[in-house]
Amino acid sequence: MAKQITGRGEALDDYVVNYGTRETPLMRRLRADTQEMSAGGMQIGPDQGALLAFLVQLTNTRHALEIGTFTGYSALAIAKALPTDGRLVCCDVSEEWTAIGRKYWQEAGVAERIELRIAPALETLAELEAKGAQFDFAFIDADKPCYDAYYEFCLRLIRPGGLIAIDNVLWGGAVAKSSDRSEATLALRALNSKISNDSRVDLCLLPIGDGLTLVRPRPGA
Repeated sequence: MAKQITGRGEALDDYVVNYGTRETPLMRRLRADTQEMSAGGMQIGPDQGALLAFLVQLTNTRHALEIGTFTGYSALAIAKALPTDGRLVCCDVSEEWTAIGRKYWQEAGVAERIELRIAPALETLAELEAKGAQFDFAFIDADKPCYDAYYEFCLRLIRPGGLIAIDNVLWGGAVAKSSDRSEATLALRALNSKISNDSRVDLCLLPIGDGLTLVRPRPGA
């Protein structure tokens, strides 16, 4: 399970998963396979997956965007929540990691809803914008130094009243430690400050997983 920043403990984490999510056996298998990898800590937790799916349904999303797919757990959660004619565009640079997700998407019967683009996300986003693409929902969970650029692209690609979810915004608590001057921490700290003062959006930072900020572009902003 992805690192929690709330300090609630393993027993309570398990309770939240058991009673606050409806994680399928297939999703548990994908999560277990990913945890065996050296980079397994990059995976979101089942509570975040449940929240993403709930938000997709709540916003009546048909067109979703994901920036950073890893082994496909979040994509699976989102795609399962989409209507049968819904579409999720996934941006990632790793054939190896996303190949794991592809197997599970196929087994879950949602592979046809997912369009995986293997390329630098900024290139894919620029192409989507040039084609006039528009989305109802976006999930950002990729390389932290590019978060600000992803955020700005999503503000242009998400319809007014749509929703953007940004992961890892607390970065294990590092964003609150002024002594931490790493590139990723500085990027996240700057984006958190920017969004907090951004009159174009409404926001809510949730202490779930490693911190998840929800951003709703204001109509007419």
